[in-house]
Amino acid sequence: MRKTRLILAVLLFPFLSAIAQEKIDLGMLQKIREEGLNHSQVMDNVFHLTDVSGSRVTVSPGFTRASNWAKNRLSGWGLENAALEPWGEFGKGWELQKSYVALAAPYYKPMIAFPKVWCKGTNGPQNAELILIDAKDSADLIQYQGKLQGRIIILNRMDTLKPDFKADAERYTDEELKKMADNVPAPPDTAAMRRRREQFQRQGSFRVLNALKNMAEKEGAIAMLSTSPRGNDGTLFVQGGGAYAANSPENFTDVVIAFEDYMTIVRLLHAGIPVKIDMDIKTRFITDDMKGYNVVAEIKGTDKKLKDELVMLGGHLDSWQGATGATDNAAGCAVMLEAVRILKALGIKPRRTIRIALWSGEEQGLFGSRNYVKNHFGDPATMQLLPDHAKFSSYFNLDNGSGKIRGIYLQGNEACRSIFQQWLEPFKDLGATTVTINNTGGTDHLSFDAVGLPGFQFIQDPLEYGTRTHHTNMDSYDHLSAEDLMQAATIVAAFVYDAAMRDEKLPRKELPKPRGNQRGF
Repeated sequence: MRKTRLILAVLLFPFLSAIAQEKIDLGMLQKIREEGLNHSQVMDNVFHLTDVSGSRVTVSPGFTRASNWAKNRLSGWGLENAALEPWGEFGKGWELQKSYVALAAPYYKPMIAFPKVWCKGTNGPQNAELILIDAKDSADLIQYQGKLQGRIIILNRMDTLKPDFKADAERYTDEELKKMADNVPAPPDTAAMRRRREQFQRQGSFRVLNALKNMAEKEGAIAMLSTSPRGNDGTLFVQGGGAYAANSPENFTDVVIAFEDYMTIVRLLHAGIPVKIDMDIKTRFITDDMKGYNVVAEIKGTDKKLKDELVMLGGHLDSWQGATGATDNAAGCAVMLEAVRILKALGIKPRRTIRIALWSGEEQGLFGSRNYVKNHFGDPATMQLLPDHAKFSSYFNLDNGSGKIRGIYLQGNEACRSIFQQWLEPFKDLGATTVTINNTGGTDHLSFDAVGLPGFQFIQDPLEYGTRTHHTNMDSYDHLSAEDLMQAATIVAAFVYDAAMRDEKLPRKELPKPRGNQRGF
């Protein structure tokens, strides 16, 4: 142990001497490495969040199972104030209880299929003929009036799959990481901006789709089939099927099937060959408790002057229903759980309080973290800040799959660059070296950034997150990399420890201006 520490100190000496800013406890970092890499429980964490709990749609039985397990695990490790903290009303919960979809004619063929969340069922087994709808705008739907009763609807499309010669999984190359590190600030590419772009691009088709669903509901159609060309090779991208507010009606049954099955049906119908589907879907809406809950727990600070200041870490616990949400985002939650376990196992006495939070409602708009920030720190709409805003040091988030940490996004906070470079230096041999000024969007650190609090997302190797697992029926335990998750938990634990022990809170950017009703992320 002493020899390892000495080697680490010799390697770091020139770097630390040149900057001479951060107090880095090399002995503690070595203990964190030993615990995180050789005594890890991260895969046990993710097993309970996925295989044991099931899918974790917000306000669903699966989410309740996972959140209660996480709360109890945190208490068992000795963290204080472990709780399910309500953040406000979410809306109706939803549970898929049965799903059977198969081609019945012109021959039998089982199909890969998942209903979208918040869609109703079929009211028992149905055997129905399909009708092909070809409509570019709402006026084109007039020709189908009176023809939908008892039918299953499928929309016409003429695209086909194209060969893809790229591997599903990849890691960042040294050249790509250097480009990220050398980048000047790039325009923010946030979840809301992407959603607005996509909505603008598809608003015409959305209008047709909504009008068709309304007509189908009125005429007594049974269901609609959907797909996506991204979902090739039996992979389904399946998310929400409509509104979930307490007073919203149950949504028309919308079922996603594999692209290959979808196009088989379209070709048969174009050829004038009748197609029938057997379908039996049962869903349950949950309205007895429509509040959203986050899992929270703490390691209390011990410094008389700093114990009321706060370092946070977290990830979102909710998922979609097509699988068990392993890479999105049980992996991130399992890493954060493991990070605090490492710190508790080492018996650290942090100067600042360390608080873990596992969020709900992220998939619907960062609701868990946004409302937590609003309840505890300030409202981005008005920028009216609460007292705890001044006591906040930093928030670290993980939500980009199972890949190991390669560095961290500064989120435009240049003042943190040298700090994070020093914190990463002891983990250079684990592949974590890159600090980029750039932003990354679409996850819960943005809720903190929206009120001027230092919130950061780590850079992770993509692996197959964007190509195969994100929001798909393939997002299961078997697509996780244990070695990568152990590395990530070790680095997160070190970052949290460093933030909790340094003399000052992390530097902040200028406070943003009030956003009114615009989320901006």
